[in-house]
Amino acid sequence: MEKPYSSASKALIVGAAVVIIIAGMKQAASLLVPFLLSIFIAVISFPLMSRLQQNGLPKGLAIVVVIAVVILFGFALTILIGSSITDFSQALPGYQQRISARWLEVLQWLNNHGISVSETFRDIADPGAAVGLLSSILRAFGSVLTNSFLIILTVVFILMETAGLTQKFLSVTDTESARSGSDENDFAQVFVKKLRDYMSMKTIISMATGVLIGGALWLIGVDYPVLWGVLAFMLNFVPNIGSIIAAVPAVLLTLVQLGMVPAVLVAAVYVVVNIVIGSFIEPKYMGKELGLSTLVVFVSLVFWGWVLGPVGMLLSVPLTITVKLALDSKPETRWLGHLLGPAEV
Repeated sequence: MEKPYSSASKALIVGAAVVIIIAGMKQAASLLVPFLLSIFIAVISFPLMSRLQQNGLPKGLAIVVVIAVVILFGFALTILIGSSITDFSQALPGYQQRISARWLEVLQWLNNHGISVSETFRDIADPGAAVGLLSSILRAFGSVLTNSFLIILTVVFILMETAGLTQKFLSVTDTESARSGSDENDFAQVFVKKLRDYMSMKTIISMATGVLIGGALWLIGVDYPVLWGVLAFMLNFVPNIGSIIAAVPAVLLTLVQLGMVPAVLVAAVYVVVNIVIGSFIEPKYMGKELGLSTLVVFVSLVFWGWVLGPVGMLLSVPLTITVKLALDSKPETRWLGHLLGPAEV
């Protein structure tokens, strides 16, 4: 008779398995990123399909309508963002030079007023490098857009199978609950409902954020307002620090393009929009229990960005919030979901 593994041996085996899985995900990032994007798009599209079916539209016609909306939105986004990314990448060296020149002027002004700035600080706090990092993120997103046909096709098949997959998932959990005597079916229903509600509401709020930001920057006269609006839409899925990441490059480029006053105005637009949406609208319609700790958000950004690349940073919070919803939906793991949530004041 074989001896059972000790707790230390089990922990070592589990840790080794996790390392192998993460290494495999990192190597397969080029395949995983389009697939995860497809799942993300399908999840936020499914509530629309369900609503159409509830209003009396046949299932096949509802799928066709949703697929048509996804295809039109996807191609429009590809055309708009693709051209903006190309133009922005071509104009980026000039912007970086002007931003670096302004930064040197600020450092010189500080030195003239008796505030010495070390070379280390100059290397670390380089606004031109921050804009260059944004360019690398946009290039990575642009490379994903080249797989837009594959992504849309995968979304189509996922939507066609969503209802069946949900029923299979519920039937499996129902069978398991009958065997074990637990209430796994209720857990599955609660988790699926929470995930759909969260993704659909977060998408609507993020779209409103992107439209407000893009429209305001267009009125101010900032270059590439559509690009900044889409960036604000995507980064609104990253709570707490996403708005800062979206605002910094837009403010810097407004500074070198239009001057100090418009840059302050752009910063004020970002602050007002994110305070109104983040402090009033989201808590009202989504609830505070769906939030994440700032530390968890930062760690998930670093981890998924390292595993899946820049696009993984955009998917980090949806992936983490999915884990949190799964933990919150089951009584035995609810305490883990609570640990991932924001601190209670």
